[in-house]
Amino acid sequence: MVSPGAFIERIGAAHPILLAPMAGAGGVGLAAAAMAGGAAGALPCSLLTPGALRSQYEELRSRASGPINLNFFCHRMGPPPDESVWKKLLAPFYADCQVGPPVTPPPIRAPFDGQMADVVAELKPEIISFHFGLPDEPLLERARASGALIIASATSVSEARWLANQGVDAVIAQGWEAGGHAGRFLGGDPAHHMGLMALIPQIVDVVDVPVIAAGGIADGRGIAAALMLGASAVQIGTAYLHCPESLIHEPHRAALTSDAAERTMFTNLFTGGLARGVPNRLMTALGPIREEAPPFPYAANALARLRTVDPGGFGPLWSGQASRLSRPLPARTLTEQMAADALALLGRTGKGWPV
Repeated sequence: MVSPGAFIERIGAAHPILLAPMAGAGGVGLAAAAMAGGAAGALPCSLLTPGALRSQYEELRSRASGPINLNFFCHRMGPPPDESVWKKLLAPFYADCQVGPPVTPPPIRAPFDGQMADVVAELKPEIISFHFGLPDEPLLERARASGALIIASATSVSEARWLANQGVDAVIAQGWEAGGHAGRFLGGDPAHHMGLMALIPQIVDVVDVPVIAAGGIADGRGIAAALMLGASAVQIGTAYLHCPESLIHEPHRAALTSDAAERTMFTNLFTGGLARGVPNRLMTALGPIREEAPPFPYAANALARLRTVDPGGFGPLWSGQASRLSRPLPARTLTEQMAADALALLGRTGKGWPV
């Protein structure tokens, strides 16, 4: 087990807190503010072009000091599917909103590739994280060659063991409670996904690398609990969505504090992959899971124009289960407050993080 103090010394952050990389919600402003509070910043890269990534990274470097995590997806892109059945299911919504399916497919989440590996080699971030497993070995070696710490998400003990055997530098234990896409990559029944408090110690017991806890952590109590169970750090997403620096739209912001935020659920409607969010119009009308939805990430295509008309009704309202614990504080203030509260609960006020 690696202590929080040793982990933050290794990555260069003031606190064992990593901002979760949230595509569409996180960006330079949120990362810079979290870094100012002592967290490791993050840029979600799955929806970025290489040029856009380079531009955002350079801007973040100019605005904040500290470690930056560049996050990439590692899914396998199959050929574009036949979306006719999916579009037929959506036809009543097209009629109601007076729009049709997109004429040309919008940008969708893309996996880590050679072009992004070139950018990583140029930028040399402190951390590179992967979701849905790891890229193929040649691409993984190129990522390692940048000098970055390589971390990846596991939703089970077996996934964590597999990642450790591939030589990752740390494992993110992603609990059932986490908002957004579950990083499952070894298959299995999604109902077997563990809650975080059960997952952390079991992963800690089987791997020899630091474990980063993610899912349902929104305050100092959650941080302290994760560290007590053996985590070296935490990764926090939903709590930062409330911050004014996040890029979410107003319907999403309102949903995070609504009664419905206590009833988040997994859905495949918005991308084709299972992801946790607050129920909205589409989920209520169709049910959260539909076999007609094309596989990840293609389900998003047919929803693009509906999202433009009604982002709260037809766009994902990603959220973890602890959203109602959060308040709309600036990201720097939130980071500092969570860290101070956790240190107090651990009996470390004025002493720093355990080493």
